[in-house]
Amino acid sequence: MTSARWLRRPRPRPNAALRLVCLPHAGGSPGLYRTWAALFPPEVELLLVCPPGREDRLDDPLPADLSALVGGLAAALAPLLDRPWAVFGHSMGASVGHELGLELARRGCRPPRHLFVSAREAPQYHRGGTTHLLDDDALCAELVRLGGTDAALLAMPELRRLVLPVVRGDYRLIETYQPRPAGLLSCPVTALIGTEDTELTVEEADGWREWTSGPFRRLAFPGGHFYLSEHPQEVVGAVRRQLVRYPTAPA
Repeated sequence: MTSARWLRRPRPRPNAALRLVCLPHAGGSPGLYRTWAALFPPEVELLLVCPPGREDRLDDPLPADLSALVGGLAAALAPLLDRPWAVFGHSMGASVGHELGLELARRGCRPPRHLFVSAREAPQYHRGGTTHLLDDDALCAELVRLGGTDAALLAMPELRRLVLPVVRGDYRLIETYQPRPAGLLSCPVTALIGTEDTELTVEEADGWREWTSGPFRRLAFPGGHFYLSEHPQEVVGAVRRQLVRYPTAPA
């Protein structure tokens, strides 16, 4: 039951060779990745993470901090690690995915085969922030600036009341997060960036190479912070090629 609360399977593939866990950005939902399911071959099953506070989890309490979020997700995911798995996290989701891989390793679970970190600086460049303290109008303006939210939707009072508490809660988690990753991953890490993303520098993306003993690669796509919504086929194609390039994680 815990797994069903946390994870969505848009196209169940019980015989898939690999499961790809997809983590959304701050305030995001599994909808960011639902179109991806049709773009992957039958050998890959997508597990879309639905954090508390969205979709059918509106009444679930928001986590106290990022560690609590990771802990709850790790407990839900552990029973599904009977086969190779990889992680794709966008923005805040990249930090959650990184900590998730480390947490599951501490629990003695199968390590991830690959970590994809999208539009997120490496832990040593984490900046924190105060966006979660903005009033509603300023918070909406920030969401529109980043490009991931339709301004017309945020103009609807009823939608604001539904969405903004979750967005604010997620921003609080990532902005008060104090990275202290314990140890290195052994799997390949691929950083994906938008060439027009003003939130991230190449140096900050390349810093992820310091957090694995495996290979590192950076891939760039046209677009801003939400480049993956603009070019889903190209991004999914790149992910598929990286999974083939490194079919197994180093020991």
